[in-house]
Amino acid sequence: MADRAARLVLLAGAAALASGSQGDREPMYRDCVLQCEERNCSGGALKHFRSHQPIYMSLAGWTCPDDCKYECMWVTVGVYLQEGHKVPQFHGKWPFSRFLFFQEPASAMASFLNGLANLVMLCRYRTSVPASSPMYHTCVAFAWVSLNAWFWSTVFHTRDTDLTEKMDYFCASTVILHSVYLCCVSFLEDDSLYLLKESEAKFKLD
Repeated sequence: MADRAARLVLLAGAAALASGSQGDREPMYRDCVLQCEERNCSGGALKHFRSHQPIYMSLAGWTCPDDCKYECMWVTVGVYLQEGHKVPQFHGKWPFSRFLFFQEPASAMASFLNGLANLVMLCRYRTSVPASSPMYHTCVAFAWVSLNAWFWSTVFHTRDTDLTEKMDYFCASTVILHSVYLCCVSFLEDDSLYLLKESEAKFKLD
C-alpha cells in the first residue's frame, strides 16, 4: 500500500513538471508575474491599462495578465543570457518577440502564405479540371480541409490560447487523416479503372 502511494506521489510530481517548462517554473518569473498582476491588473491600474491598450491588442484577446507574462518572460530571458545560460522555454514554447498583436509573427506569416498558396491552387484546379472528372470532389474537399487547417494555424500563431491550440492540432490531424483517405480512394479508383479497361478489352476479343 505504501509503495502504491509513493508511486502515485511520483506520478503526480512528474505530471506537474510536465505541465510546465524551465522558464515558467523559475521563481523569478513567477514572482515577476505575481507582482505585475498585483500592480497593474486590478482597480484603477487595470482601467489605466485598458484605456492605453491599443484596440487591435484587445480585439486579439490580449489581457493584462497575458501582458505581464509576456514582459516577465523577457525579463527572465535577459537574466538567463546575462548569466551565460541558454534561452529557456515558457509553457512548452520558445519565446518569440511580439509584433503588433502577432504572438509568433514569422510562423503566422508562413501559415498564412501556405493557406494562400492552397487557395490559389484550388482556384486553378476548379477552373482547369471538369467537375465530372474522377476524384474531382474528393480533391476539392481535401483542399478545403487543408485551407481550414492553415487558417487555424495562422490563428494559433497569432494568438496562442487553449482553444486555438486545440483547433490547430485537431485540424492538422484532419489533414493527415484526409490524406490517408485520399490515398486509399485514389488507389481504389485507379484499380477499378484498370479492371474496367481489362474487362472491356477482354469483351472486345471475345
